[in-house]
Amino acid sequence: MAVVAALFAATAIGTVGFSNETVAGGAPSVSVPSAVAPSVWPQTKSEFTPPPPVAHVSRLARSVPVRLQIDAIGVDTTLMALGLRKDGTMQVPPGGFPAGWFTGAPTPGELGPAIVAGHIDWNGPGVFYHLADLKPGDQVTITRKDGSKPVFRVTRVSQFPKDQFPTTLVYGNLDHAALRLITCGGSFNTASGHYEDNIVAFADLIAPAR
Repeated sequence: MAVVAALFAATAIGTVGFSNETVAGGAPSVSVPSAVAPSVWPQTKSEFTPPPPVAHVSRLARSVPVRLQIDAIGVDTTLMALGLRKDGTMQVPPGGFPAGWFTGAPTPGELGPAIVAGHIDWNGPGVFYHLADLKPGDQVTITRKDGSKPVFRVTRVSQFPKDQFPTTLVYGNLDHAALRLITCGGSFNTASGHYEDNIVAFADLIAPAR
Protein backbone atom coordinates (compact mmCIF):
# COMPACT_ATOMS: atom_id res chain seq x y z
CA MET A 1 0.00 0.00 0.00
CA ALA A 2 1.18 3.52 -0.67
CA VAL A 3 3.27 5.38 1.87
CA VAL A 4 1.06 6.97 4.51
CA ALA A 5 1.50 10.70 4.98
CA ALA A 6 1.80 12.48 8.32
CA LEU A 7 -0.39 11.01 11.04
CA PHE A 8 -1.15 14.30 12.70
CA ALA A 9 0.31 17.65 13.59
CA ALA A 10 0.05 19.40 16.92
CA THR A 11 1.43 22.33 18.82
CA ALA A 12 2.94 21.66 22.22
CA ILE A 13 0.63 20.39 24.94
CA GLY A 14 2.06 22.99 27.25
CA THR A 15 0.31 25.53 25.03
CA VAL A 16 -2.82 23.34 24.99
CA GLY A 17 -3.77 24.30 21.47
CA PHE A 18 -3.75 21.87 18.54
CA SER A 19 -3.81 22.25 14.80
CA ASN A 20 -4.43 18.80 13.39
CA GLU A 21 -3.76 18.06 9.75
CA THR A 22 -4.15 14.40 8.79
CA VAL A 23 -5.34 13.03 12.09
CA ALA A 24 -7.99 15.66 12.61
CA GLY A 25 -8.84 16.25 8.99
CA GLY A 26 -7.66 19.85 9.03
CA ALA A 27 -9.78 20.84 12.00
CA PRO A 28 -9.10 24.30 13.41
CA SER A 29 -7.11 24.78 16.60
CA VAL A 30 -8.97 23.77 19.73
CA SER A 31 -8.41 25.12 23.23
CA VAL A 32 -8.18 22.18 25.62
CA PRO A 33 -9.95 22.57 28.97
CA SER A 34 -8.48 21.42 32.26
CA ALA A 35 -10.48 18.18 32.22
CA VAL A 36 -12.34 16.10 29.68
CA ALA A 37 -16.01 15.76 30.60
CA PRO A 38 -18.39 13.19 29.08
CA SER A 39 -20.15 16.03 27.27
CA VAL A 40 -17.23 16.30 24.85
CA TRP A 41 -17.33 12.64 23.83
CA PRO A 42 -18.14 12.40 20.12
CA GLN A 43 -21.76 11.76 19.27
CA THR A 44 -20.93 9.43 16.39
CA LYS A 45 -21.11 5.72 15.69
CA SER A 46 -17.89 5.42 17.70
CA GLU A 47 -19.72 6.60 20.83
CA PHE A 48 -19.32 4.05 23.59
CA THR A 49 -20.41 2.92 27.02
CA PRO A 50 -17.55 3.81 29.38
CA PRO A 51 -15.78 0.74 30.79
CA PRO A 52 -15.58 0.12 34.53
CA PRO A 53 -13.30 2.68 36.16
CA VAL A 54 -9.62 1.90 36.49
CA ALA A 55 -8.20 2.13 40.00
CA HIS A 56 -5.59 4.79 39.31
CA VAL A 57 -2.13 4.35 40.77
CA SER A 58 0.43 6.90 41.80
CA ARG A 59 1.92 8.76 38.86
CA LEU A 60 5.62 8.85 38.09
CA ALA A 61 8.14 11.60 37.62
CA ARG A 62 9.17 12.52 34.08
CA SER A 63 11.46 10.07 32.29
CA VAL A 64 12.04 9.49 28.59
CA PRO A 65 10.30 6.39 27.17
CA VAL A 66 12.61 4.14 25.16
CA ARG A 67 10.56 1.02 24.38
CA LEU A 68 6.92 0.03 23.89
CA GLN A 69 5.55 -3.52 24.11
CA ILE A 70 2.03 -4.73 23.35
CA ASP A 71 1.95 -8.50 23.58
CA ALA A 72 -1.65 -8.77 22.38
CA ILE A 73 -0.74 -7.52 18.90
CA GLY A 74 2.92 -8.48 18.74
CA VAL A 75 4.41 -4.98 19.06
CA ASP A 76 7.89 -4.54 20.49
CA THR A 77 9.46 -1.30 19.32
CA THR A 78 11.95 1.29 20.36
CA LEU A 79 10.60 4.84 20.59
CA MET A 80 11.97 7.90 18.85
CA ALA A 81 11.34 11.45 19.98
CA LEU A 82 8.84 13.54 18.03
CA GLY A 83 9.18 17.28 18.51
CA LEU A 84 7.78 20.25 16.64
CA ARG A 85 8.47 21.45 13.13
CA LYS A 86 9.30 25.07 12.44
CA ASP A 87 5.65 25.73 11.58
CA GLY A 88 4.56 24.48 15.00
CA THR A 89 3.18 21.15 13.79
CA MET A 90 4.27 17.87 15.30
CA GLN A 91 6.86 15.69 13.67
CA VAL A 92 5.92 12.13 12.69
CA PRO A 93 8.06 9.01 12.34
CA PRO A 94 9.96 9.05 9.03
CA GLY A 95 9.16 5.41 8.31
CA GLY A 96 7.03 2.44 9.30
CA PHE A 97 9.25 1.70 12.30
CA PRO A 98 9.78 2.69 15.07
CA ALA A 99 6.87 4.43 16.79
CA GLY A 100 7.45 7.86 18.27
CA TRP A 101 6.46 9.72 21.43
CA PHE A 102 5.57 13.40 21.49
CA THR A 103 8.06 15.29 23.64
CA GLY A 104 5.62 18.16 24.24
CA ALA A 105 3.24 15.88 26.14
CA PRO A 106 3.69 14.10 29.48
CA THR A 107 5.99 11.08 29.38
CA PRO A 108 4.20 7.75 29.97
CA GLY A 109 3.44 7.47 33.67
CA GLU A 110 3.30 11.21 34.31
CA LEU A 111 0.03 13.00 35.01
CA GLY A 112 -1.92 13.48 31.79
CA PRO A 113 -2.09 11.82 28.38
CA ALA A 114 1.18 10.60 26.90
CA ILE A 115 1.04 10.46 23.09
CA VAL A 116 2.60 7.73 20.95
CA ALA A 117 2.15 7.73 17.17
CA GLY A 118 3.05 5.15 14.57
CA HIS A 119 2.24 4.32 10.96
CA ILE A 120 -0.18 1.58 9.95
CA ASP A 121 1.91 0.86 6.88
CA TRP A 122 4.88 2.16 4.94
CA ASN A 123 5.60 0.07 1.84
CA GLY A 124 4.39 -2.84 3.97
CA PRO A 125 2.92 -3.24 7.46
CA GLY A 126 3.97 -0.56 9.93
CA VAL A 127 4.49 -0.69 13.69
CA PHE A 128 0.78 -0.10 14.42
CA TYR A 129 -0.61 -2.28 11.64
CA HIS A 130 -2.73 -4.23 14.15
CA LEU A 131 -3.58 -1.38 16.53
CA ALA A 132 -7.29 -1.66 15.71
CA ASP A 133 -7.24 -5.26 16.99
CA LEU A 134 -6.55 -4.20 20.58
CA LYS A 135 -9.31 -4.94 23.07
CA PRO A 136 -10.23 -3.37 26.41
CA GLY A 137 -8.15 -5.11 29.05
CA ASP A 138 -5.07 -5.58 26.86
CA GLN A 139 -1.91 -4.25 28.43
CA VAL A 140 0.79 -1.90 27.16
CA THR A 141 4.21 -1.75 28.80
CA ILE A 142 6.54 1.20 28.43
CA THR A 143 10.21 0.98 29.36
CA ARG A 144 11.62 4.32 30.46
CA LYS A 145 15.15 5.63 30.65
CA ASP A 146 15.09 5.55 34.46
CA GLY A 147 14.53 1.78 34.33
CA SER A 148 10.87 1.85 35.33
CA LYS A 149 8.27 -0.08 33.31
CA PRO A 150 4.82 1.45 33.78
CA VAL A 151 1.95 -0.76 32.61
CA PHE A 152 -1.22 0.61 31.03
CA ARG A 153 -4.56 -1.13 30.51
CA VAL A 154 -6.49 -0.45 27.31
CA THR A 155 -9.93 0.96 28.09
CA ARG A 156 -11.13 1.77 24.60
CA VAL A 157 -10.17 1.55 20.92
CA SER A 158 -12.06 3.80 18.54
CA GLN A 159 -12.08 4.79 14.90
CA PHE A 160 -12.77 8.44 14.09
CA PRO A 161 -13.25 10.17 10.72
CA LYS A 162 -10.44 12.66 10.38
CA ASP A 163 -12.88 15.53 10.00
CA GLN A 164 -14.50 14.54 13.32
CA PHE A 165 -11.35 13.87 15.31
CA PRO A 166 -12.12 14.45 19.05
CA THR A 167 -9.11 16.62 19.86
CA THR A 168 -10.15 17.38 23.43
CA LEU A 169 -10.93 13.76 24.25
CA VAL A 170 -7.55 12.58 22.99
CA TYR A 171 -5.26 15.40 24.09
CA GLY A 172 -7.14 17.04 26.96
CA ASN A 173 -5.73 17.30 30.48
CA LEU A 174 -6.55 14.45 32.89
CA ASP A 175 -6.49 13.77 36.62
CA HIS A 176 -4.43 10.58 36.13
CA ALA A 177 -1.65 9.11 34.00
CA ALA A 178 -2.84 7.83 30.64
CA LEU A 179 -1.62 6.81 27.21
CA ARG A 180 -2.97 7.38 23.70
CA LEU A 181 -1.74 5.30 20.76
CA ILE A 182 -2.59 6.79 17.38
CA THR A 183 -2.40 5.58 13.79
CA CYS A 184 -4.34 5.86 10.55
CA GLY A 185 -7.15 3.51 9.55
CA GLY A 186 -10.39 3.03 7.72
CA SER A 187 -10.58 3.27 3.95
CA PHE A 188 -7.52 4.26 1.93
CA ASN A 189 -8.18 7.07 -0.52
CA THR A 190 -6.00 6.37 -3.54
CA ALA A 191 -6.60 9.85 -4.95
CA SER A 192 -5.30 11.68 -1.88
CA GLY A 193 -2.86 9.01 -0.74
CA HIS A 194 -4.31 9.13 2.79
CA TYR A 195 -6.43 6.97 5.03
CA GLU A 196 -9.78 8.57 5.81
CA ASP A 197 -9.93 7.72 9.53
CA ASN A 198 -7.76 7.47 12.60
CA ILE A 199 -7.52 4.65 15.11
CA VAL A 200 -6.96 5.72 18.72
CA ALA A 201 -6.31 3.33 21.61
CA PHE A 202 -6.93 4.81 25.05
CA ALA A 203 -5.18 3.30 28.09
CA ASP A 204 -4.78 4.13 31.77
CA LEU A 205 -1.85 3.48 34.09
CA ILE A 206 -2.43 0.45 36.31
CA ALA A 207 1.09 -0.31 37.59
CA PRO A 208 3.79 2.34 37.95
CA ALA A 209 6.76 -0.03 37.73
CA ARG A 210 7.76 -3.65 37.88
